[in-house]
Amino acid sequence: MLLRISLIVAILAGLGAGVVSYLEISDKIPALQKQRDDEHTAKVNEIAAHGKTKTELKKTAAELASTQSELSDTKGELAKSNTRADQQQKRADDLGNKLAKVTEERDDAQNSLAAYKATDLTPDQVFKLSKDLKNSRAEVDVMKGEAVVLNRTITRLTNQLAKYIGPDNVVKLRADLRGKIMVVDPKWDFVVLDVGEDQGVISEGEMLVSRSGKLVAKVIIRSVQKDRCIANLVPGWKLGEITEGDDVSPAHPAS
Repeated sequence: MLLRISLIVAILAGLGAGVVSYLEISDKIPALQKQRDDEHTAKVNEIAAHGKTKTELKKTAAELASTQSELSDTKGELAKSNTRADQQQKRADDLGNKLAKVTEERDDAQNSLAAYKATDLTPDQVFKLSKDLKNSRAEVDVMKGEAVVLNRTITRLTNQLAKYIGPDNVVKLRADLRGKIMVVDPKWDFVVLDVGEDQGVISEGEMLVSRSGKLVAKVIIRSVQKDRCIANLVPGWKLGEITEGDDVSPAHPAS
């Protein structure tokens, strides 16, 4: 009997605790529901705001792409405009140069015409004077050439005569005569030089052979051609081996 009473008391006590807990929870339920609803509303608003942001971002990206495309097109047009401007400037410069040249030619022609009028000569007289001047210049050129040949002949004969009159006399060559060794024959001790009669070389003239400013040998010219000559090594003057490309200069330059 006592056990049953204890069980009933325990059940009643449990029911009482449950009722108290329920009453406590039932007071909190509205607050929890409100909190849930608020959180739901906030989440819905956040999702809506996120969607709006994505839409605006997509729109901004599209506008940016469009702006970049327009910028690229603008740059292309600017480059074309600059190219056209450069071409126009070049054309203007060319026209300016041509105009200056034409103006100069016109002024020269006017000056020539004024000078021609001042001579009081007829066209036939001017033509004859021009022809005579051309012929005179040709005659002068021929005479200059003959004078060069004559001077070479005089120099050559003078040196030959000097050799016969005084065997100890030396043949003097042009002070500025310079040449190089073309061919070397060590067996017969002769060389070929790349200078000849046209450069003022005279037979029996002596030339020093050098390399990098150092004396190598001395040679004496035996045979002279138009643009080259043949020379023999002077005994006792071989200080080293002569090679192609060595420099040669007069041993006795004319003053």
